[in-house]
Amino acid sequence: MQDNLNQNDSKIRLQVALAHAGVASRCACEKIITEGRVSVNGNLVTELGTKVSKDDIICVDGKQVFKETNKRYILLNKPIGYVCSLSEEKERNNEPARNLAIDLLKPYYSERLYNVGRLDMYSSGLILFTNDGNFAAVVSHPSAQLEKEYIVETSTSYPRFLPEKFMKGIRVDGVFYKCKFAENISSRKMRVVLIEGKNREIRRVIESFDLRIKSLTRIRIGFLSAELKNGEMLKVGAFRELTEKEVADILKLCNQNKERTI
Repeated sequence: MQDNLNQNDSKIRLQVALAHAGVASRCACEKIITEGRVSVNGNLVTELGTKVSKDDIICVDGKQVFKETNKRYILLNKPIGYVCSLSEEKERNNEPARNLAIDLLKPYYSERLYNVGRLDMYSSGLILFTNDGNFAAVVSHPSAQLEKEYIVETSTSYPRFLPEKFMKGIRVDGVFYKCKFAENISSRKMRVVLIEGKNREIRRVIESFDLRIKSLTRIRIGFLSAELKNGEMLKVGAFRELTEKEVADILKLCNQNKERTI
């Protein structure tokens, strides 16, 4: 990979090398490999156990990748209507065009960035982007127990007992959902805090009560919020880079949470 790894002579797993190159998180890179999108020295590789060295040439979708030298950690306030998906970026040439959250960052960064976690197309709010596979792996792992806080607004009034019931746990279509915290804000608004967050968890719980969600906004990831140092708020569609201290502190928080669960 020539300068791809820029490490010692020892070999590392292919998915780790891809993560170091800013392709995606390690977990997402495993999927990219099994989909047959990766080649090493011109040979297609689909085995996750494959190891590579710094001299191997690695390509994804026919394009050679290199280890990122500049690490980026970006907090984006995603608007409604934008999709958080790298696979969507690959596939949209054969499908109707959809707005991608990554497109909001591309004019400003040459690095290959990817989202840490997801927000569905109809939700807005905070989401992290990076090219640091190790950071993404730590922050997105369930053991990190990283809180995500949301404000949910329904089209009609919801039962006042719903937040308490959500905290105790609700089974919907055979899947058990349980938030860390929820409280009433008004007859149509509630605050919800998730830890792991299953796919479309809040929407499925709310819709199981025959309610329609008017808006769903993520307002916090760990200690990261939309509030800026000058007291203003990060506008919808805008973004900012995390400080070195914020990166270190979010990793520290995740590791502390992991130790408490062991």
